[in-house]
Amino acid sequence: MSTPQEGNRYAPPAAHVDDVREPADSFELADRGTRFGAAIIDFLVMMLAIWVVSLVTPWHPFNATLSFVSFGTNAALGFALFVLINGFLLVQRGQTVGKSITKVRIVLPDGSPVPAGRMIGLRYGVGYVVASLPFIGGLYGLVDALMIFGQDRRCLHDRIAGTIVIKA
Repeated sequence: MSTPQEGNRYAPPAAHVDDVREPADSFELADRGTRFGAAIIDFLVMMLAIWVVSLVTPWHPFNATLSFVSFGTNAALGFALFVLINGFLLVQRGQTVGKSITKVRIVLPDGSPVPAGRMIGLRYGVGYVVASLPFIGGLYGLVDALMIFGQDRRCLHDRIAGTIVIKA
């Protein structure tokens, strides 16, 4: 069998790239339990913040009589509150409050920081939008969470944004 250099025009391209590192080469991925703990902490922080905001403003997201419009409004206000609480940490250190406490952080696969738009828009924004859709949101959340059990420990939102979570 000939190699591409010998003129086999149907051979796949062969290139060696030195500047691209795989996560396993230099980083220790965060384990599933730690990521789950960080998610629980983030959930509790958000619920506390939403409750406090609902006490001091007319916004009442826990109202049992929600319409489709108020569902979307709640999702938008909830995302804005999430960014208000975690935005600085996410952009500066690749961490939410929960990730900071559990000592893990979000990075690109080469170890570099995640750009702000990619972090807020792709990693979190897409999930908030899809999760706010009736029926589809629940399925998205289930698939997103179950993907952590893959060998590379990446959830769907990690794959969408092209990120990994490593020990800090």
